[in-house]
Amino acid sequence: MSRLSTIAALCFVMVLVFATPAFAQGGAAPGATATPTWMILSGASFGAGLVIIGAGYGIGKIGSCAVESMARQPEVAGNIQTAMIISAALIEGATFFGLIVCMLTYIIG
Repeated sequence: MSRLSTIAALCFVMVLVFATPAFAQGGAAPGATATPTWMILSGASFGAGLVIIGAGYGIGKIGSCAVESMARQPEVAGNIQTAMIISAALIEGATFFGLIVCMLTYIIG
């Protein structure tokens, strides 16, 4: 049940994060009301916060597991450290992409 609730929570977060750029597209149809600016800006800041929280958790988890595995097998510490740095760099790349999307939404909104 835990795995199902995790997937449901991730789907909910994805809907919240991807709704902001959808609201930020173009103008409103004739006769329709436009999306308020505060909604777009709050969505962008909420998305940026989620990106940072996720990156912090991911890098923290990588670091803790790497230190634990180095303590168990000190002879492979170099290989573990290399894999840890590569994984952390990939997470930071995805984080920067997410922050850029949120920043562009903020600028466009």
